[in-house]
Amino acid sequence: MAVTLHITGEPESDAVLSEHPFALLAGMLLDQQFPMERAFAGPWKVLDRFGSIDPRDIAVADPARFEELCTTPPAIHRYGRAMAARLQALAQIVVDEYDGQAERIWTEAASGADLVKRIEALPGFGAQKAKIFAALVGKQLGVKPRGWTTAVGDYGKAGYRSVADVVDGESLQKVRAYKKEMKAAGKKAGA
Repeated sequence: MAVTLHITGEPESDAVLSEHPFALLAGMLLDQQFPMERAFAGPWKVLDRFGSIDPRDIAVADPARFEELCTTPPAIHRYGRAMAARLQALAQIVVDEYDGQAERIWTEAASGADLVKRIEALPGFGAQKAKIFAALVGKQLGVKPRGWTTAVGDYGKAGYRSVADVVDGESLQKVRAYKKEMKAAGKKAGA
């Protein structure tokens, strides 16, 4: 990927996300019930501890050893054990279905709907997360297949709704504020 991403606020972590498509995908997988920038720093931790972020290597890694490196403090995620298994499952699908080339998930999508469908089929990716990741590759990597804006919904609009809109520390804070606002609105509506 020729684009330099600025999601974590840490140059080393952002470089890994920028240079390794699987790392970006893995960061999105980890982005749940955990601070966004720490989730996206997870792939750098894997690379640093495991020596590779290649899905071919991760898929065949000894599960116990891989789990250990994912849970060693600071862990890659609050639920390091579960996420280690999910990362290996994700890596295996990337190997089996995309010849180990994660970027093929988005670069070979025939349409925006196909892109979202491909992402949603991955372990740990539901409908919303698939739309957010499709918006991320669209907004930040320029991957916008036909029908992209319709497929990603509001995440494709200008603004600060998700990681797709994080390009620096200021935008990260704006995304956080938006999420906090939405959470409060949801609680108020449910009351």
